[in-house]
Amino acid sequence: MAKILLAEDDGDLRKFLARALERAGHEISAFADGAGAYEELKHDQFDLLLTDIVMPEMDGIELARRAAELDPTLKIMFITGFAAVALNPDNKAPKEAKILSKPFHLRDLVSEIERLMA
Repeated sequence: MAKILLAEDDGDLRKFLARALERAGHEISAFADGAGAYEELKHDQFDLLLTDIVMPEMDGIELARRAAELDPTLKIMFITGFAAVALNPDNKAPKEAKILSKPFHLRDLVSEIERLMA
């Protein structure tokens, strides 16, 4: 399965998603903000960056841009309640990034990750 870097500032949601994705067979490294996740990206390889957009210190779009510079093969998926922000062409989010709008069902998240990694 996939090695996933998860960046989500909501602690309960982060723990819930990490547990659910681990149960689905994925390896998860979870961070509460974009800055911490970015530091991890500098030192380790991942298959997928799963990030919220609105976070303190470094938002998900900036994290995704920097991550794509470090590893152009990294798959990126935004999980957000602000899909319009991710879709705005002015934000320079990686064009290949997928967007899953909150609220979503875990089954949908797992399915989307499996499709992305196929």
